[in-house]
Amino acid sequence: MQLKHLKTLLTPQEGAAKVTCMAWALNNSRFAVCTVDRVVLLYDEQGERRDKFSTKPLDPKYGKQSYTVNDMVFSPDSTKIAIGQSDNIIYVYRIGEEWGDKKAICNKFVQTSAVTRLLWPAEHAVVYGLVDGKVRLANTQTNRSSTIYGTESCVVSLVSNVSGKGILSGHADGTVVRYFFDDEGSGESQGKLLVHPCPPYALAWGANSIMVGGCDKKVVVYSKEGQVLQTFDYSRDHTEKELTVAVTSPSGQSVVFGSYDRLRVFNWAPRRGVWDEAKPKEIQHLYTITSLAWKKDGSRLCAGTLCGGVELFDCCLRRSIYKNKFEMTYVGLSQVIVKNLSTGTRVVLKSYYGYEIEEVKIMGKDRFLVAHTSDTLLLGDLLTNKLSEVPWPGSGGNEKFFFENEMVCMIFNAGELSLVEYSNNEILGSVRTEFMNPHLISVRLNERKQRGVGDNKKLSYLIDIKTIAVVDLAGGYNLGTISHDSKIDWLELNETGRKLLFRDKKLRLHLYDIESGLKTTLLSFCSYVQWVPGSDVVVAQNRGNLCIWYSIDSPESITMFPIKGDIVDLERVEGKTEVVVTEGVSTVMYTLDEGLIEFGTAVDDGDYDRATAFLETLEMSPETEAMWKTLSKLAVEARQLHIAERCFAALGDVSTACFLHHTNQIADEVSDEMGGDGTAYYQVQAHMAMLDKNFKLAEMQYLEQNAIDEAISMYQELHMWDACITVAEAKGHPELDVLRRSYYQWLTETGQEEKAGEVKEKEGDFQAAINLYLKAGLPAKAARLALGQPEIGSNSDIISRIAVSLMKGEFYERAGDLYEKIRNNQKALDCYCKGGAFRKAVELARLAFPGEVVKLENSWGDYLVQQKQMDAAINHFIEAGCFLKAIEAAIAARQWKKAVQILEDVDKDSSAGKYYVKIAQHYASMQEYEVAEQLYVKGGHIKDAIDMYTTAGRWEEAHKLAARCMTEEEVMALYVSKAQELERDSKFKEAERLFTAVKQPDLAITMYKKNKMFDDVIRMVAKHHPDLLTETHLHLAKELETESRFSEAEFHFMEAEDLKAAVNMYRVNDMWEDAYRVAKAHGSAGVQRQVAYLWARSLGGEAAVKLLNKFNLLENAIETALNNLSFDFAFDLARSSFKEKIPEIHLKHAMYLEDEGKFSEAEVEFVRAGKPKEAVFMYVHNKDWANAQRVAEGYDPESVSEVLVGQAKFCFEQKEFQKAEAFLLRAQRPELAVKYYKDVDMWSDAMRICKEYLPNKLSLLQEEYEKETSKKGIRGVEGLLEQAKEWEQTGEYSRAVECYLKVKEDANLALMEKSWMKAADLAIKFLNTDRAVEVVQVVGPRLAHLGKYNAAAELYINMDLIEEAIDVLMEGGEWNKAKRVAKELKPRYEEYVDQKYKDHLKNQGKVDSLVGVDVMAALDMYAEKGQWDKCLDTASKQNFKILHKYVALYATHLIKEEEAPKALQLYVQHGAPPNPQNFNIYRRLFLDLINVPDTSGPESYHMWADLRTFLLQLCDNVSKSAEANSPAHQDFEQMLLIAHYCATRLSLLRHTELVPAANAFYERGLQGETTNDDAVGWENMAFIFLNHFLDLCDAIAEGNLDALDHSDFLNTDIPFEVPIPTKLCVTDDQREQIRDWVLTVSLDKRVEQVLPQDERNTYQASLVAANSGLRSLPCVLTGYPVLRNKVEFSAAGKMANKEDWNKFLMATKTTHSPECQDVLKFISQWCGALPSAGFSFH
Repeated sequence: MQLKHLKTLLTPQEGAAKVTCMAWALNNSRFAVCTVDRVVLLYDEQGERRDKFSTKPLDPKYGKQSYTVNDMVFSPDSTKIAIGQSDNIIYVYRIGEEWGDKKAICNKFVQTSAVTRLLWPAEHAVVYGLVDGKVRLANTQTNRSSTIYGTESCVVSLVSNVSGKGILSGHADGTVVRYFFDDEGSGESQGKLLVHPCPPYALAWGANSIMVGGCDKKVVVYSKEGQVLQTFDYSRDHTEKELTVAVTSPSGQSVVFGSYDRLRVFNWAPRRGVWDEAKPKEIQHLYTITSLAWKKDGSRLCAGTLCGGVELFDCCLRRSIYKNKFEMTYVGLSQVIVKNLSTGTRVVLKSYYGYEIEEVKIMGKDRFLVAHTSDTLLLGDLLTNKLSEVPWPGSGGNEKFFFENEMVCMIFNAGELSLVEYSNNEILGSVRTEFMNPHLISVRLNERKQRGVGDNKKLSYLIDIKTIAVVDLAGGYNLGTISHDSKIDWLELNETGRKLLFRDKKLRLHLYDIESGLKTTLLSFCSYVQWVPGSDVVVAQNRGNLCIWYSIDSPESITMFPIKGDIVDLERVEGKTEVVVTEGVSTVMYTLDEGLIEFGTAVDDGDYDRATAFLETLEMSPETEAMWKTLSKLAVEARQLHIAERCFAALGDVSTACFLHHTNQIADEVSDEMGGDGTAYYQVQAHMAMLDKNFKLAEMQYLEQNAIDEAISMYQELHMWDACITVAEAKGHPELDVLRRSYYQWLTETGQEEKAGEVKEKEGDFQAAINLYLKAGLPAKAARLALGQPEIGSNSDIISRIAVSLMKGEFYERAGDLYEKIRNNQKALDCYCKGGAFRKAVELARLAFPGEVVKLENSWGDYLVQQKQMDAAINHFIEAGCFLKAIEAAIAARQWKKAVQILEDVDKDSSAGKYYVKIAQHYASMQEYEVAEQLYVKGGHIKDAIDMYTTAGRWEEAHKLAARCMTEEEVMALYVSKAQELERDSKFKEAERLFTAVKQPDLAITMYKKNKMFDDVIRMVAKHHPDLLTETHLHLAKELETESRFSEAEFHFMEAEDLKAAVNMYRVNDMWEDAYRVAKAHGSAGVQRQVAYLWARSLGGEAAVKLLNKFNLLENAIETALNNLSFDFAFDLARSSFKEKIPEIHLKHAMYLEDEGKFSEAEVEFVRAGKPKEAVFMYVHNKDWANAQRVAEGYDPESVSEVLVGQAKFCFEQKEFQKAEAFLLRAQRPELAVKYYKDVDMWSDAMRICKEYLPNKLSLLQEEYEKETSKKGIRGVEGLLEQAKEWEQTGEYSRAVECYLKVKEDANLALMEKSWMKAADLAIKFLNTDRAVEVVQVVGPRLAHLGKYNAAAELYINMDLIEEAIDVLMEGGEWNKAKRVAKELKPRYEEYVDQKYKDHLKNQGKVDSLVGVDVMAALDMYAEKGQWDKCLDTASKQNFKILHKYVALYATHLIKEEEAPKALQLYVQHGAPPNPQNFNIYRRLFLDLINVPDTSGPESYHMWADLRTFLLQLCDNVSKSAEANSPAHQDFEQMLLIAHYCATRLSLLRHTELVPAANAFYERGLQGETTNDDAVGWENMAFIFLNHFLDLCDAIAEGNLDALDHSDFLNTDIPFEVPIPTKLCVTDDQREQIRDWVLTVSLDKRVEQVLPQDERNTYQASLVAANSGLRSLPCVLTGYPVLRNKVEFSAAGKMANKEDWNKFLMATKTTHSPECQDVLKFISQWCGALPSAGFSFH
């Protein structure tokens, strides 16, 4: 074991600061250290500090210094830490799984003495030792602890064995005690094990023995039973001090002891059975090691020291790199850490038996581990981290490993196959076989779960080349042996182990069913085969076909697709299966039907529930629907009716689903009642037969059970009446006639008249049958029956009906026969014509209508033309005298001679001329040109005749005709076409003459060019187009070049003076001599050089050099090659005979490579060119410092400093200042370091460098620094703090204070607070009072700005600035503290604080808090915020006066918001006080309510009743106050009266000075209009009042009441002067209805415009008599005057008309109306006691 120091995790301090304990987490991800400050620091496995938390004492009152942390340990799951403390407690902290998770105490165990040591060997079990000698166990699950054993001596050490199942405790008296939770069969003793000469502070339990060290400077090795085995004595070494701590490696094969400045390492030597001491690790000034912790994977060791330092060491026996991909770290003899260098993942490989691991190999595509020990074999899967160790005696390393199966490793050794399942430490199975190819072995281990199958592990392999064996590995027995007639070259089990595929050398693919033993041949010429993962689907290739078996149980069901390449792989990822096919250089993916795969697998397994579950996850599609249909069919066949019901429901087949649901109900009921399988019941069987549409089988099921009615009902439900009646006839059913009648009735009801007609026809009722046929729209059937039955044929009515129906159906010929039968010849003739039966029509016409025969012949001919019977039509047209039609028919029938004959007969007809052309064209096509010419001429179409001759090539005849009729253009077209014909015949000269004759030389040129007669082309172009001659030469040259006619092409290129093209032609075709000849003959010297260079380039090597030397062009060629970037060619030329040019070529090549970014190649070229500095500059320019320095050091040492300077400059730009400084110092350029630090304002570092390396410039730098700081006005924070500390140390406290006050760092508020507090503290302690006050007055507001109000207040109080302290506390919301300070230090400020607090609450809107301080202010705020409920609730708790102040305010608010009803409810609830200041509110409330629209209905009664009650209460209150009998009182009494009448809706007209006049007249008029009593008087009133209402409407529209007519209301108490209403109470439609009614009534003259009068000759509702002026009292019920028969009340002046009163009482009794009862109750309150009426209000 070697220890290598990696890093310092925690820097040691100057004095003692003991690291008391450390611990590694079991998952290796965290490392914890507890410092002397009792803070736990958490590091990650790389040693980076990530988190921390503080521990806490048992009781906070004792403070942080009252305890020390003695030990700590991680939980097995690494999410908790147990802390053992000297104040008699263990805390368990939950630290979480992620960095930064909240730390919380989840358990605490209080002890009777201090905790010294801790272990956490198992989940929920913490073992700990105490000062009193006890070793106890704490259960974190139950939160209880118990004693394991007790001793009389303090526990000084506590360790566990490697497995954690046993513990050792060391005690201060030297005793070591052993205890096992589980001795694992070792038989070792428990209890007191040994007594060491000194306290065993350093105690270790290795794999084979126990090691103890202590203050005697000895390490003693004890056996498992306590005998001394070895002693390592260091007592004579004066540099050695006591051994303080020990730790064992996780494997138990190494132990490290810590002492002073030294770590001693002991390694177990298994071969010799002893401990060997390795070279100790000595570190100067490390001081005493107080704690050790070994990482659980054995790779790291941490040591904590007395001075608080923590050092991290790397531990390993050796380390190696495997294949440049993996790092092997041997941390012990039996433990290796394997790390993947690319991913960083690690696997700990460990021998559980402690054997030494000899060699580790990584195999199987770098995924699997294989390692040997002396007696075992270790195997592992790096991907899944599954490891196995199986017994494996020495085999000489001749094993062969196969890793094709991810579940199991196959090992071949000496003819035996062994299988090892990963994570299983036993060999799964072994068999004898000589065939080591993994394609001839198949292993399946629980790869797919099946119903009722547990451990499913199967193996198939070859016993010999033609015999396969299948073995059950779980049971250890043979499942079957397959003998084959040919050699087998591939085999594989399916995932369930039920099917085996194998292929033989003849490429035949076979399937073997293991359960049935049946072998089937699937495919011939099989080049690829594979099971689809996760299914029983097979994919194979047969020549050019992709073959798929979606259902392997049906081998004949094969799906085939043509493919062009070969299958190379099969991929199934994320529910998608694809076959990978290589087609040439491309790869094509063929996607399989995933639904069939998954669904087919479930169906093959017979797992219809799984198939249903799968289908339910899919959206409905045609494929899904097909699978539901398949499953429904299978479920029905398997009689799994519930699944079938679900399938039909998914398919939307509601009827079948309902039918199956009913069937399932029957089956379930039968099963419940009788037991057994309900599907065997006859009704269920019949239902299933019906579902299969096998109704005969269902009938048989019913009839076997004698359920005849059920069979008949079945047929009736299915409307299979024939079968129903057949069953009834066979069984002699008594309801047979009823069934027949029902059948006929059903046919007629369902509109099946044809079927009903057939029934009637069978019964002999022909009349009814015909009627039914006609009704069914089958007149042909009716006609057949009528013609066949003589008695019906004589009935003309029936025949007519049938004929009409036939005509509607367009059966005209049959209708004509019927009409002819009844002698109706005209209709018969019409029907024959319409039906195209002209033969019958002509025959009938010849007998009955001779004059119509010619017309019929013409129609017959037209009909035949329509029917394309042209031959037949000719004679009919001739018979009818229609010769033109006859000609057309003859032409259409190709009867040409007949057509000519008919034409000759009608020659005089001018319209016949057009037919000559058609006939002539026919004769021309027949080459009878003379006849055709005659016909053309007769028809006047001479030009067509010329075209005919031209087409036929008879130019002479054509010319004769052309001379007579053709123009020049037409002649030219004729000649051109003739010339083209001559060209086709290769008569080029004749064609040229013709072209030239018609002035078309271009056509002649084109002809020669097309026929490659280039000389003639040039001749014609030179003659006719000399300006195009050069272009023609070029064109011809290129064409000749493509035909490889180079000499001719050269001639044309030269004629066109295109030298470059000619040279390029020869160059492209590798004819360099010709190219150079042409260049030399026709080109310049430059052209010759260029051609020579290209020629040499094509030759290369010595030949090129000789050629160029021959032409004396070698140097020129090199320059040309460099310009063209042809460096290889340039090198070849220079090496041969121009070596002095080589450096220049290297340089230019290097510059080119640099531009291309090929820096390493460019470097080589620069060096070869003797320009290494250029390479250095190249790397510097690209910031590749390592290569720049390497090149400089290797080739140009003078450039090293420039590299370092450049690197330093780059590091400064990247802010890597330390690196930059190091580079500049290495370059011996400290002045640049100073400059760069100055540039980034790092003056302290600049000063440091200057002081150390440029002391002579230090004073200048300091001056510059002072100028800079004075210029900027603010120094860097660090500089200020350093300067302040310096001033403080030198006693310049005033300057120190100034520096501290200047600190401003917004990103670090804590630093600012600390600095300012420091300034204040120094000022208070060392400066005079005035200056201290100034400082505090500066610091205080700053602290307040940072939110540190308490600190600011303390400073103010220290300086006796009480007012400022109070203000700052109030600013920070510390009101209680502010009040306490004011009370204790300046009582006169208490009131000031209270007032400020009130203002604060107001400003913050904290009204609820303000209530307790200032109620009135709170109420005002509630009112301002509109929180009226809270306001009134709070006010009600004060007094009546305050309450009604805010009630009035709220009422005023509601009235302004036009919510008068709510304001009324407010006063109803809280009462109406007689305060004069409220009277205006009451008046406004009354007026607003009076003017509320739509309040005349009964639904508004309660509002008027509330107003009436409110006013009554108000009047009562006013009458008891100083305002009694005042005008206001009288106004309220009047308002009360009006409110009462508003409630009863009577007598409001006299109050229109308050009540809106329009509303009052409108309502009163409607009452008169709708009443039935005293109709005439009421109608008069309605007319007068509604007429006046309309006048008011007009006056309102005009805004003036002066024009109103009041004559109708003279001598009444209805006022004339009323306020103008602002708006009407009715809509425009209602007003127009009133206007129409008034107009109608006035026109009828049935009314008198006089109000009804009483005995006073006065309007009956008026209180004032017209004659006497006497005023009567109003009735309290109706408002009418009380004249006689009055009922008096106890209140003065209150009475009622007796008649009206009695009516009202009777109405109240009979209707029990609550409103009427309410009126009575109000009158009793208002008018006093009621007269005795025997009426109760209950």
